[in-house]
Amino acid sequence: MAEVIFNKLEKVYSNGFKAVHGIDLKIADGEFMVIVGPSGCAKSTTLRMLAGLETISGGEVRIGDKIVNNLAPKSRGIAMVFQNYALYPHMTVRENLAFGLKLSKLPKAQIDRQVEEAAKILELEELLDRLPRQLSGGQAQRVAVGRAIVKKPDVFLFDEPLSNLDAKLRASMRIRISDLHKQLKKSGKPADHRLRHPRSDGSDDHGRPHLRDEARPHYAG
Repeated sequence: MAEVIFNKLEKVYSNGFKAVHGIDLKIADGEFMVIVGPSGCAKSTTLRMLAGLETISGGEVRIGDKIVNNLAPKSRGIAMVFQNYALYPHMTVRENLAFGLKLSKLPKAQIDRQVEEAAKILELEELLDRLPRQLSGGQAQRVAVGRAIVKKPDVFLFDEPLSNLDAKLRASMRIRISDLHKQLKKSGKPADHRLRHPRSDGSDDHGRPHLRDEARPHYAG
């Protein structure tokens, strides 16, 4: 787990457009933070700067005791779940969960153990041999979350992970993600989450809200 700090974080594009205006924000070790605001207020851009997928124009980002502005994404200890689950269609659930670990060249026994742990947490054990086309939307979403869990990162980032689900399933998955956060904290596994959700109220996700308006930080607490 790791504390995350934004210190006067800015994003300015080459055409001069300023997308992010000096965010100052401290997110505690193990905290569940919800970034909410209207479309176009740079919620995804903020997450992508934290993940290393967007360059930082000004200020700094700290994860733990490190300034990560110039670190590659793979060196930041972050796992990100996107709106599009992007599962490999030709791989089983087990293979999808294990793929990133194999790229890291971990021992097979360790890969198998971490995959089984994630599958148990997310109730995917009976789905491990299925292909993505055989999964429901909620099941595919859980596999996408599982790919993040198996990496045992310092920080989880969720960018609208529920927007492709219907209203009933979204409500169920909000509860599941909140419960997952609590379970990972109790187990001592990394549980430092950022969840972006397109609702104007983050209360359903049981996290501290950070409200944004027109690319400017508006409220945190």
